[in-house]
Amino acid sequence: MTAEAGRPGPMRVANCGGFYGDRLSAAREMVEGGPIDVLTGDWLAELTMSILAGNRLKGRPGYARTFLTQMEQVLGTCLDRGIRVVANAGGLDPAGCAEAVSALADRLGLRAAVAHVTGDDLMPLAEPPVNADTGETLRAAPLTANAYLGGRPIAVALEHGADVVVTGRVTDAALVTGPGMWWFGWEPGDLDPLAGSVVAGHVIECGCQATGGNYAFFEEVPDLAHCGFPIAELYADGSSVITKHPGTGGLVSTGTVTAQLLYEIASPRYLGPDVTARFDTIRLEQEGPDRVRITGVRGEPPPDTLKVAVTYLGGYRNTMTLVLTGLGIAAKARIAQEAIWARVPRESFQQVHVELTPLGAGSGPGTPSGPGAGGPGAGGPGAGGSGGHAASNASDTSGGDAEVSRGDDAGTALLRITVMDPDPRRAGRTFSSAIVETGLASYPGFYGLTPPGDASPYGVYWPSSVDARAVLPVVTVDGVRVEVPHTPPPGPVLGEQAGGPPPADAAGAAVPPYAGDLAAGAVAPLGTVAGARSGDKGGDANLGVWARDPARYPWLAAFLTVDRLRELLPEVGDLPIDRFALPNLHALNFVVHGLLGRGVAASPLLDAQAKALGERLRAVCVPVPR
Repeated sequence: MTAEAGRPGPMRVANCGGFYGDRLSAAREMVEGGPIDVLTGDWLAELTMSILAGNRLKGRPGYARTFLTQMEQVLGTCLDRGIRVVANAGGLDPAGCAEAVSALADRLGLRAAVAHVTGDDLMPLAEPPVNADTGETLRAAPLTANAYLGGRPIAVALEHGADVVVTGRVTDAALVTGPGMWWFGWEPGDLDPLAGSVVAGHVIECGCQATGGNYAFFEEVPDLAHCGFPIAELYADGSSVITKHPGTGGLVSTGTVTAQLLYEIASPRYLGPDVTARFDTIRLEQEGPDRVRITGVRGEPPPDTLKVAVTYLGGYRNTMTLVLTGLGIAAKARIAQEAIWARVPRESFQQVHVELTPLGAGSGPGTPSGPGAGGPGAGGPGAGGSGGHAASNASDTSGGDAEVSRGDDAGTALLRITVMDPDPRRAGRTFSSAIVETGLASYPGFYGLTPPGDASPYGVYWPSSVDARAVLPVVTVDGVRVEVPHTPPPGPVLGEQAGGPPPADAAGAAVPPYAGDLAAGAVAPLGTVAGARSGDKGGDANLGVWARDPARYPWLAAFLTVDRLRELLPEVGDLPIDRFALPNLHALNFVVHGLLGRGVAASPLLDAQAKALGERLRAVCVPVPR
């Protein structure tokens, strides 16, 4: 334990990026905009690992190179002010990224202790990984396999004097939990403070999504074009205040924080390598303008396994988009497909996905083609299943004509055809040229949005797990190698990890009853009284919905059942759906299993990350009580 451990809070942790490609100037803005103690950034979405794997195959760096650009702008100031930098920009090559940062420091005439964390890379795997969602065994050769490490190795690096800590695959929240361990001296048994830091990390990990970005009620957000990035002021008990630098655009409110809390979660028990954070115990309070206090978070022991992200090459894909205009949209879609498949048989491809998206007012989301629409959710290449395709209401692999269930007179619609195949030539020009050849022998008003082109390789995300004791994180700083073995907290494994439901004594666990008539009320878009945020977790889609007015939550909880969700969002079809209530946030969270097939990198959907799923729900008109 260092001299820093145990000192009073708050520790000010600033985020400067929520994905690989976020605003380059953000690091400088956060360093120069006001006092901070730690600068963090999250570069590693699940999709990013596939991108970095592709870069590495092409001889390019396996880390996020934009991190170096940002460090060139702020490293000197950070060293002068004692600001520590913690980033997962190391991707698949944290050692190489750390070496590049050290070389940058030398070039700038700076002395910086740069540490890197390894041990997450599990390649080569001893045995084929089992899919954590489906139970299938991977048959394909994996490209990458990375365990999600926690915050302890980051804390060890900081304890050994690191000015910059570069990691590979760690949990997003570890970028806050690790500095918290270092600053406050938290041990593995300090479950509540650790859980509080996980919640704070979850809020700020996606950058401006905590400060008004992508917010359902965006018209209430001032100066969104210059949205400030978030800061978590973390305290020794795990409580925090979410804020941003003065004078920046955006908004920090209980609404914007709630939206981010609901993003990409499942059960209220949020599992992680350091602690299981109980999201059903979170309490939010608007402490002042652009200041939201988070308190009350309870923690339980973490599971005895670590999540593992495996990727493999799924094959090659190509997408062509045609525009349909005017009358007879369904008939035009049918004629277009008949002409295309007459030139290149659809059965020659391993997978075909046809998505018809009306663009007119009142039209619904992308309509799957054909009555037997099926998705790449099961049994695709590399899977241990039968090789068939699970129904997902999201894609077409079974034949049939495109149909529009709503809005056939929409005026304009997009016909998006995607083919996927192990043969890059077949999925490439053979397919795209066949569509071009129909240009003067198809439906009236024919034109396309995509030129003919070659197929592109696509990766597949395969979630798995590994015994936490089998993974040994290693910290290297100034040439010193420090092993960080797994140290579980004292006490038994609790709750879901032991197969039980969340305890009934959770804060706000009881959903208030609603005695009114669910069919009564003026018909209005659900979004007038509820906010939503949605996203992807592998092949599943997460959809969080909250009541703007807490008084409406009993109605929302009674009205928005799983069956009602299927009615309002036909695209979810008969896919398995879990619903979780979070009365403490006046919210519901839905997990739609398999909606995205094998995950964003392999999904042929137009909305491949389910980012707009929540907005599609909010646009549906329902009876709203007064």
